[in-house]
Amino acid sequence: MSKRIATFATLFAVTFLAPSLALAAEGTSGPNDGVYAIAMALGMGLAVFGGGLGQGRAASAALEGICRNPNSVDKVFTPMLLGLAFVESLVIFMFVTAFLIYGKFGF
Repeated sequence: MSKRIATFATLFAVTFLAPSLALAAEGTSGPNDGVYAIAMALGMGLAVFGGGLGQGRAASAALEGICRNPNSVDKVFTPMLLGLAFVESLVIFMFVTAFLIYGKFGF
């Protein structure tokens, strides 16, 4: 159980604290440019990693349910596609946020 808590704390720190450190720094070019690049890279990496895991689990669960009950295809397929679209939209939001950070701080 403590290993899960440590993993969650690490993910929280990397996901939320690294970008907030980048945004809290001054907007001038200089030695802080690396912090912005790290924040963008970590944010994009975690968004894609989490999105891939979420989509894989959603598709796996939906296909397993369809395999167990083939008559449920109509009831499972549409919510699965909707869930996949929502997960993908979160990745796209991070992509847009990374480009906003990129444009705001002038790399």
